[in-house]
Amino acid sequence: MKAQVLYRPDRITNDPLRLVTLNKPEPAHGEVLVKVHACGVCHTDLHVVEGELPHPISSIIPGHEVVGVVECVGQGLSAESYVGLRVGVPWLHQTCGRCDFCLRGQENLCEDARFTGYTAQGGYADYLTVPAEFVVPVPDLFTDEQAAPLLCAGIVGYRALRLTGAVPGQRIGLYGFGGSAHIVIQVAIAWGCEVYVFSRSNEHRHHARDLGATWAGSAYESPPNRLDCSISFAPSGAIVPHALEHLRPGGTLAINAIHASPIPEIRYELLWGERTVRSVANATRQDAQEFMTLAAQIPVWTAIETYDLSEANTILNRLKNSEIKGAAVLIP
Repeated sequence: MKAQVLYRPDRITNDPLRLVTLNKPEPAHGEVLVKVHACGVCHTDLHVVEGELPHPISSIIPGHEVVGVVECVGQGLSAESYVGLRVGVPWLHQTCGRCDFCLRGQENLCEDARFTGYTAQGGYADYLTVPAEFVVPVPDLFTDEQAAPLLCAGIVGYRALRLTGAVPGQRIGLYGFGGSAHIVIQVAIAWGCEVYVFSRSNEHRHHARDLGATWAGSAYESPPNRLDCSISFAPSGAIVPHALEHLRPGGTLAINAIHASPIPEIRYELLWGERTVRSVANATRQDAQEFMTLAAQIPVWTAIETYDLSEANTILNRLKNSEIKGAAVLIP
């Protein structure tokens, strides 16, 4: 099979991914083999490729927004139950199922978890294997390409929105307007919320307005109203003080970034008034199932740009420079 392999992390400008031919993987006990039809390109892939996340497995194939069809199954599974199913493979690849976090419904915090495209092989390839318990049903409404960004940008964005405590009718701020934010805005508007978007890109601000944003500006501008809650999708700690300044007392800022630059010193008055700052770490299978159902009900529309698998380095470089409108999807 063809696959984009990272043998050694490096700056994306040095094209560290290598397109190679590998043997098709064999599913282990309890796993399914998925023939990849589409794989979304996520900012987390860029962090893996550039070595900003610690301890990836060696010779890693990135990619964790995977849509494909089950081709065969490992021991312990019924072929009749899985073969031919179209499934999604998200970031959460496997958990231990035994620790306190797993047992209390916080499997996203499992310390022995494995993550697709980081500590388990991912979807920048023709095939991948995954434990059958961790695949996600993909609603028929979506094409493979449309569904791919939902598998991470959508799922973790939905978790972030829930963790802010957002309720219908509130004012919600979104910092950064890429693959995840352009999905979250649709959920928030479906809930009857006003959405205020902060982005350094004029094109992204226009895109936000087209999707129904009440207001769009840069992170350094003040919105016309104080916000009830906000999500920062940008890997920049410098945004946090500005986001807090825009929050009303009692508001919550959720930081939806697996890696970010340091947060600068914050004046206490920005936290005063029971404002909350919280991180968003991964997502659970329940998040995935709830969001994919909700996405079909709304329905969520994904702005996508499709590319051949061979272009992975180029697309990650464009992603780093905020040159992707919506989400990029690789097609094997």
